[in-house]
Amino acid sequence: MPHRSGPSRHALAARSRQIVDSAAFTTTVFCLIVGNAALMGIETYDGVVQDWHDVLRLAEHLFLAVFTLEVLVRAAAHADRPRDFFRDPWNVFDLAVVALALTPFARENATVLRLLRLARVLRAARFLPQVRIVIVAIGKSLPGTLSFLLVGTLLLYVYSMVGWVFLADDDPEHFGSLGRAALTLSLLITLDGLGDAVRAGLEVSRWTVLYFASYVLLGSFVLVNLLIGVVINSLEEARQVEAESAGAAATTEDRPTDVDEIHRRIGEARAALDALERGLPPASGASAALIGDDRTAPVPAGRA
Repeated sequence: MPHRSGPSRHALAARSRQIVDSAAFTTTVFCLIVGNAALMGIETYDGVVQDWHDVLRLAEHLFLAVFTLEVLVRAAAHADRPRDFFRDPWNVFDLAVVALALTPFARENATVLRLLRLARVLRAARFLPQVRIVIVAIGKSLPGTLSFLLVGTLLLYVYSMVGWVFLADDDPEHFGSLGRAALTLSLLITLDGLGDAVRAGLEVSRWTVLYFASYVLLGSFVLVNLLIGVVINSLEEARQVEAESAGAAATTEDRPTDVDEIHRRIGEARAALDALERGLPPASGASAALIGDDRTAPVPAGRA
């Protein structure tokens, strides 16, 4: 008995994919996200909330219902391959935001509910490719950023201790303790107040110029440029990942991904061959005998 679940799942996934991939669906969802953000902004005005409390609450329920329907349609688009739905981080994020908003805990906690509603605004990045690439690049740059922070912390600690040793007695306001020295040097990375710091150091010793110059060179130029390089490399990797994922999605949709689909195509090929054989004229007896004689005739020695 043939399985009906396979074709039905394929039909459901095909129809849902047509809806999800349509420009109207994408534009509508994006406009709803923008409308949800505008609704949250309106609710910050107490006078409007008091006058339109019921209308605003109804609009919030409608937004939640529509976003729930959107996630269901996206899940239905992967009915023939459910695992692919969870391989997309954006699908997992959308599902988590909608599912948590439906829980009793979130409905009873106003702060959590507002945070979840605010998280819906972040879903707008899904429909903006350039923003999506930047978000992926930020995630990929985290390991390099952590290494940058470790090196920067070590550099800041060493120079803070050196500044405390040589400048604490003459400039206790800026180098009287390790914390004050670290705060002063952290501001110097942005070159804010560098001139005042150098003038105050010259009153103590001319050698302080080497101290401030070396710190600015290492902290403001080398480390900052290193961080920029890490971010740029992560941005290029994010663009490659985005291009590869788009190509993989197009290839996946073009090829059959289910055993039932492969069997169906094999059955169609067999049916076409059977129809072709039935359309061929039957071979006559003489022709068949001649073919048989040719097949059994010995090969001459000269042609061997």
